[in-house]
Amino acid sequence: MTKKSLKILLYPVVIESCEEGGYFADCSVLQGCHAEGETYAEVIENIEEVIKAHIEIKKKSKEFVPSEVVEGRKNVSLNLPILVRA
Repeated sequence: MTKKSLKILLYPVVIESCEEGGYFADCSVLQGCHAEGETYAEVIENIEEVIKAHIEIKKKSKEFVPSEVVEGRKNVSLNLPILVRA
């Protein structure tokens, strides 16, 4: 029996707080991929959806999709800031 491998695509995303409240996320490697959210969790969820939609459109058009790919069960180390309000 063959184990199904897990394919993870990694994209750098910059998240900034907005003066008017909420957050803005931008993925500069994928042109036009940005999102807003009222909370940190919401902006992460929104940018993930935008990136997935962008990739699907690129694949349907048979265009190149830049990414950093991690396949299989390799250990992945990420620096992920966690917002903690004190």
